[in-house]
Amino acid sequence: MEGLIKKAEEYDIDINDLIIDAISRKDPKGAINLRIELAKKYIAEAEDYLKKGDAVQASEKAYKTAEEIVKALAEKFNIPEYQQASKEGRWYTYWLASAVNRLTKDLGWVLNGWNSAYILHVWTESFLTLIEIFLYLFIINQFCGETTET
Repeated sequence: MEGLIKKAEEYDIDINDLIIDAISRKDPKGAINLRIELAKKYIAEAEDYLKKGDAVQASEKAYKTAEEIVKALAEKFNIPEYQQASKEGRWYTYWLASAVNRLTKDLGWVLNGWNSAYILHVWTESFLTLIEIFLYLFIINQFCGETTET
C-alpha cells in the first residue's frame, strides 16, 4: 500500500482527492463535509506550525486549507470547474482560480480568502515575517468559518 501511495505522489496524484471524489459519487453532501473537515484540520496544522516558527509549513497548510474550501464550494454549487475536475479526475490550479472567480460573484468573501492563501503559497520562500503570515492565516481562518456557515 505504501508503494502505491508513493507512486501516486510521484505523479502528483492527490490521494485525498481520489478518495473524496469516490465518496462524492455516492454521497455528495458527505464529500463536501469531508473537504470542510480536511480544511479545518489543515488550518489547525498551519496554526501549530506558526506557533513553532515554521513559516514554510504554516504557509503550505494554509494554502491546502483554501484549496479544500474552494473544492467544497465548487462541488456544493456544482459549478463548471467542479464538473471538469470530476471528469478529469483531478484539480488544476487554473481551475481553482477560475472557480474562485465564479464563486466570488455570489460569495464575495471567497476571493479574499483564496488570495491570502495563494500569497502564502507563492511567496513562502520570500521571507514573510511570522506576523505577516499570522495576518494571512487569520483571513484564511475566517474563510474556513464562512464556508462552514454557507
